[in-house]
Amino acid sequence: MDTLLAIAAVMLALAGLVGCIIPVIPGPLLSYLALLCAAGCDSLDISSSQLWIWAAVTLVVSVADYLLPAYMAGLFGGTKAGMRGATVGMIVGAIFFNIPGVIVGPFLGAFLGELIHTGGDGAGRALQVGFGAFMAFAVGTGIKLAASGAMLVIICSGLLASLRDLLLDLF
Repeated sequence: MDTLLAIAAVMLALAGLVGCIIPVIPGPLLSYLALLCAAGCDSLDISSSQLWIWAAVTLVVSVADYLLPAYMAGLFGGTKAGMRGATVGMIVGAIFFNIPGVIVGPFLGAFLGELIHTGGDGAGRALQVGFGAFMAFAVGTGIKLAASGAMLVIICSGLLASLRDLLLDLF
């Protein structure tokens, strides 16, 4: 059973890393599921409090990833129209255009939201707000990769020790 859990943990952790970049795959959630699988192995010593902490990290990172486009659009000088546009752009982009849509959608949504709000007069400001929404994508991807990467390190550190012991027993 340990071997199956270890294989599942590694596969889920790798899928979690891929999911940090590909928007339709919930990267941090898969990484957390990998951590749960690894916690079931005898070779990984992880406490229930650590699992709860990683559950909270997973939740915070996932929520932040969805809220960042609107927040960053506002941080870069956007109005509520730009923030709403970034959110709508992310959702529409994800639904209709998958990966390119999630990358470009918040930028275009914030840009168009600001252009509509200003009546087409503030193209420079709208570009700035759109850039802020794109930066949110980059920051969101970074924090997801950091969290999922940390979980992968925890998993591999415990499982590599087990693999080493197995190889020493075989040879």
